[in-house]
Amino acid sequence: ENTVNKPDPSSITLTHPSPTSMQVKLLSHPATLAPVRKEVEAFAEKAGFDSAARGEIVLVVNEALANVMRHAYGSATDRPIEITAQAAGDAIQIDIRDWGVGKNPETLPKKQHDPLTPGGLGMVCLRQYMDEITFHPQPDGMKLTMVRRKAHNSREKK
Repeated sequence: ENTVNKPDPSSITLTHPSPTSMQVKLLSHPATLAPVRKEVEAFAEKAGFDSAARGEIVLVVNEALANVMRHAYGSATDRPIEITAQAAGDAIQIDIRDWGVGKNPETLPKKQHDPLTPGGLGMVCLRQYMDEITFHPQPDGMKLTMVRRKAHNSREKK
């Protein structure tokens, strides 16, 4: 019974390459979601986002990661995911990189959402709470770039 060498599935590696950036490396294990949410929330707070905006940003990151785990990695719990976040001016940009199947959800046929079936709201959340979402197919996976501005809910939104 060798449990000594088993890595903690909930552990994440956090670095701050600069005062306005953050990088998180994690495995595709659901146990990593809570520590990642905490770090994203702290980063968004430092970037000057109010409580409601931080909640929405954290929700979107959580949904995007759940989608990577479920769809890109077929629920495998040991695959790498990398998150980078940058704060600049009135905006925060969050990139989520995976090395999964590389399917762009934007090109998949739209499914009718059945309110009685769980799931299927991740993309709805992304579009509703972020100002920009872009999927960048990679030769070995996918990179999702999301931008949220502080003026997100204001009347000046273009």
